[in-house]
Amino acid sequence: MQKKEKPWGGRFSEPTDGEVEAFTSSLHFDRRLYRYDIEGSIAHARMLAKQGIITRAEATAIIAGLATIRGEIETGAFPFNPGDEDIHMAVEKALTDRIGEAGGKLHTGRSRNDQIALDIRLYLRDEIGRVIGLVAELKAGFVALAKKEFGVILPGYTHLQKAQPVLLAHYLLAFWEMLDRDESRLRDCLTRVNVMPLGAAALAGTGLPIDRRYVARLLKFPHVTANSMDSVSDRDYIAEFVFTASLIMMHLSRFCEDLIIWSTDEFGYVEIADAYTTGSSIMPQKKNPDVAELIRGKTGRVYGHLVALLTILKGLPMTYNRDLQEDKEPLFDAVDTLRASLKIITSMLCRLSFSRARMEAGAASGFSTATDVAEYLVTKAVPFREAHGIAGRIVAYCIERDKALTDLSLKEFRRFYPGFGKDLFVRLTVRQSVNSRRVPGGTAEAMVRRRIAEIERR
Repeated sequence: MQKKEKPWGGRFSEPTDGEVEAFTSSLHFDRRLYRYDIEGSIAHARMLAKQGIITRAEATAIIAGLATIRGEIETGAFPFNPGDEDIHMAVEKALTDRIGEAGGKLHTGRSRNDQIALDIRLYLRDEIGRVIGLVAELKAGFVALAKKEFGVILPGYTHLQKAQPVLLAHYLLAFWEMLDRDESRLRDCLTRVNVMPLGAAALAGTGLPIDRRYVARLLKFPHVTANSMDSVSDRDYIAEFVFTASLIMMHLSRFCEDLIIWSTDEFGYVEIADAYTTGSSIMPQKKNPDVAELIRGKTGRVYGHLVALLTILKGLPMTYNRDLQEDKEPLFDAVDTLRASLKIITSMLCRLSFSRARMEAGAASGFSTATDVAEYLVTKAVPFREAHGIAGRIVAYCIERDKALTDLSLKEFRRFYPGFGKDLFVRLTVRQSVNSRRVPGGTAEAMVRRRIAEIERR
C-alpha cells in the first residue's frame, strides 16, 4: 500500500510528479505569513476546545506546539522541508510530527481556502497600519519643510511652461493634500480588510458547531464575513490596497520628477544631499538623483502588480481556484516597495536645499504676472476677455522689444489701454501677485499660513 505523504492524498493512487511539486509550491514566498498562520491556528484551536470539538488537553498541546514552531521560525532553527506545498502544510506537518494525533485535529472545521484568506487579512491589516504610519511621517515632513521655506516664491508651471508665481510652501502642501487622501483611502481599505473569513471552510461553511464570532474576538476582527463563497474567493481588498499603493507611488513619483528636473543646471532650484545621489562611472563631475529616479521607476513596478492582480481575478469561476496563489507575490512586493519608498523619501526630504534666489528670479521672469495685468483691468470694469486680449498684446509687445513687464513705462502701458494707472506697478511684483490670491486654497501667504494652522490643529 502506498504511503500517503500529502494530507489530501487519500484518493490518489500515485505520488505527485516532482516537477509539479516544484511548480505548485508557494513556500518560498508565503513563509513570511508564518506568524499570522500560527496566530489564526491558535485562535481556531481555542475555539474548537471551547465548542467541545477537541479536548482541552488537545488544544493545550496544539497551542504549545505552535508556539514552539513560531519560536523556531523566528530564530531560523525551523527545518523547512522543500517538499511542503506552503506555509500552512509546513506548520501542520511539523506540529503533527511533534505532538502526534492531536496535531491532525487542528484542521477540523476549516480549509486551506479560508485559512489563507485569514492569513492574508491578518498580514495586510498589520501592513496597512505600518504604511499609514509612514504616510503620516511623510506628511509631517512636508509640513515642516513648508514652514522652514515659508515666504520663498517659485514659478508655478502648467504644461511645463512658467505660469504664475506661487509660494514654495504652497507647492509642498499640495503633496500633503495628496498624501492625506492616500491615508484616507488606506483607512477605508482597512475597514474592508478587517473582516474575519475563517469558518467559510472550502466554500460552503462547515457542519460542525464552530463559533466564528469567538474566533473573530480572539483575533480582534470587528466583523465576520457574511457569505462563505465570497469569503474564500474575495481578493478585492488586495487589489484595493495595491491600487492605493499605486496612487501613493504616483504621488511620490510626481514629487521625484520635479526634484529631478529642478536639480539640473538648467533649473538649479534644489540641491539633493550627496547621501541620496550617486556618481558616474566615467564622468567625474556627475551627481545623479538616483533615489528619486528609482522611486519613479518603482512606481511602474507597483502599477504592474495591480494589473497582474486584476488580470488573475478577472476570469475566475466561483469560488476558490489555484490561480489565487498568484496573489501573494504581487501583494508582498507592492508592500515592500511602498514601505521602502516612503521611508527613503521621508529621510531625503529633510535634506533638500532650495535655491531661494534662483527660484524667485525664475518666478519673476516669463511674464508670470501677465494675469495680474488682466485682473487689474477687470477692476477697471473691463470685461475679462477684453482684458485678456489687452494683456496678451502687451506681452507680445514686450517679446518684440526684449523687455519684461516691469521694464515698461506707464506711457507704454497706456498705448494698450488709457485707464492704466500708477497703481498697476505694485501688481507687477511677484510677491504682490502671490499675496493677491487670498481665496481659500490660494497661494497667498495668509491663506497658506491658515492651512498650516489647520493641518497642525488636526
